[in-house]
Amino acid sequence: MPATEAARLAGWRARCEHTLDALLPAADAAPERLHAAMRHAVLGAGKRLRPLLVYAAGTAFGAEDAALDAPAAAVELIHAYSLVHDDLPAMDDDALRRGQPTVHVAFDEANAILAGDALQCLAFEVLSAAALPEALRVALLRSLAQASGSRGMAGGQALDLAAVGGSMDTAALERMHGWKTGALIRAAVRMGALVGGAGETALQALDRFAAALGLAFQIRDDLLDVESDAATLGKTAGKDARDGKPTYVSVLGLDGARAALERQVAGMDAALQDLGAGCSALRALGRMAAQRSH
Repeated sequence: MPATEAARLAGWRARCEHTLDALLPAADAAPERLHAAMRHAVLGAGKRLRPLLVYAAGTAFGAEDAALDAPAAAVELIHAYSLVHDDLPAMDDDALRRGQPTVHVAFDEANAILAGDALQCLAFEVLSAAALPEALRVALLRSLAQASGSRGMAGGQALDLAAVGGSMDTAALERMHGWKTGALIRAAVRMGALVGGAGETALQALDRFAAALGLAFQIRDDLLDVESDAATLGKTAGKDARDGKPTYVSVLGLDGARAALERQVAGMDAALQDLGAGCSALRALGRMAAQRSH
C-alpha cells in the first residue's frame, strides 16, 4: 500500500477512535459498570474496517470527513454490539476478543447483554442527531437498520447458529455470510457514498464491491482460523472446527477457499473499474481485508 494511502487510513482510524471516545458515556458516570463495559467493547484494538469504508466511500464522492464522522461511528457501534453478543455463551461462547477478555468475561453476562443493547441504541441516536439534511439522515438510518436486522446481521447469525453440526453448500454459505458479515460492510460503503451524493449507478457498483468484500473478508477469516494462532488473531483460533461450524475451508478445502478468495478480490476490482481514481482508498481497504493476518 502506498505510504500516502496508509497515512490517510491511519488518519481516519484515529479520527474514528476520537469520535467514539467522545460519544461513549464516561466510565465513572452511572451506571458505572455498564458504561465501563461499553467502553471495553468499543475502544482500543480493532481494525475499524467498517468506519474506514464509510470515510473512503464518502470522500470518493466529495464528502468532507466531518460529515462522515457520525455514520462512521454509528456503523462501528453496531459492529461492536454484534461482537459483544456473538461472544456470549448462548452464541459463540468465546473468551477472547481483540486480544483481551470478552465483555462477559471481563464484566459479567448480564452487563454484556446490556452493553450490546446500549451500543445498538447509541448508534441510532448518533445518526439521528447528525448534522446532515433530514432526508439523508433517514436514508442512513434505514440502511443501518436493514443491515442489522433479520435480513442482515442478526439473520445471518441465526443461520450460523442453526448450521452448527450440519453441512452447507457454497450457495447457502454465501447467503449466510452475505447477511452476517456482508450486510454491515455493504451498509458502511453505501452510507459513506450517500453522504457524498453518489448517484444510483455508482451505488449499484459500490454494492457489488461491498458484497465481494464481505465474502472476501469472511473467507480470509475462515482461512486464518485454520492457519493462524490466538496470539496473532487476538481471538481463539481453530474454534470453528471444534464447534462444528460450516466454513469455506470445511466446504471447499484450503485450496478451494484460497481460490474463492481470489475470485472475490477480482470481483472487487471489477466493481470499481469504472468509478475512477477517487476510489483508491476503497481498493486499498479491499486488499487489506483480503490479505490481513488477523
